[in-house]
Amino acid sequence: MTARHHATRRTVRTAAVVLGLTGGLLGGSGVLGSGAARADNGIDTLSARRIAERSRDALLSVDSLRVTARGDLGDGRPAKSLDVVLDRSGDCVGSVRLGGGQGSARIVKHGDEVWVKPDADFWKSQVPDGGAAFAAILNGRYLRAPASDPRLRTLTEGCDPVVFEQLAGDVAHQDPAGLRKAPRTTLDGAPVVPLTSTREGRTWTTYVAATGRPFPVRITVHGGGADAVVGLSGFGKPVPSATPPPDRTYDINALLGRSSVPT
Repeated sequence: MTARHHATRRTVRTAAVVLGLTGGLLGGSGVLGSGAARADNGIDTLSARRIAERSRDALLSVDSLRVTARGDLGDGRPAKSLDVVLDRSGDCVGSVRLGGGQGSARIVKHGDEVWVKPDADFWKSQVPDGGAAFAAILNGRYLRAPASDPRLRTLTEGCDPVVFEQLAGDVAHQDPAGLRKAPRTTLDGAPVVPLTSTREGRTWTTYVAATGRPFPVRITVHGGGADAVVGLSGFGKPVPSATPPPDRTYDINALLGRSSVPT
């Protein structure tokens, strides 16, 4: 397999992690700007490769960020949505909504514990036999578990700190010969420089902030059955520290039993 094909497969896997808190790709609010006026950083005078490198370095310099995502990679699954704030220690707060009316879940992960609050539609779709009973028992409370519990892995994998490195790798791309710089434009009212590459019928575009630090603020993939967007913002803003109080939680083993796994 060529290096280019390896790069494409790795990038698809990264998108699946970022977009795949529930095993598929997700939909969110798109790119998020800072709102405040910032000085021009001059990246539009650089080569595409240099812009990608500076954007990667900017992303790797922060310890936390907000990720939103929407779309699909042409795998036939319903579109879903994701909105999380995460940091390099693995702390994470946010929500995920499954497509096709399959419900949503709120996620809070701090240290060695995770709290998940699925809605009734989630239980109905993920646990057809007994899901309604689970929802009634929880009655709006969070399900509490060790962060390493494999039964919640499909919901918590998007909180993995490796997301930083995976996104940074995608920003820098693995095929510099095919990386192109488009003219400076605006995104949500903020100036950006798009970097584009086409691999195996799919066009990948990274929008890099042209003011302030050159953070990647949006990554898109289109074509070949794919239509997905990852928005990045809140660079360096800490994950909220509050966790659900004990009277609003329910232990996972008391609800599911040690051998019960939602499918």
